[in-house]
Amino acid sequence: MAETHSELEVVVELVKQLSPIDKVRLLGRVIPDLEAAIGGAERKPLRFSYGALADLGSAPSAEEIDEVRREMWRGFPREDV
Repeated sequence: MAETHSELEVVVELVKQLSPIDKVRLLGRVIPDLEAAIGGAERKPLRFSYGALADLGSAPSAEEIDEVRREMWRGFPREDV
């Protein structure tokens, strides 16, 4: 394992010496291999969050929302144009 770590450090030091355009070219050659390796791996199915907030109770009705909205705006100063 230590050998792999030292190989990685050598590669990183070599990459640091490259010009910016050569670094971009290197990425262009490495990324397709990474995509192939990642794409071939089995992916776990996504877990849905449906019902995650069920413990909060039911949502307020439209009438309740309207009532609270009127209550909030009751003291707001208005000037009719």
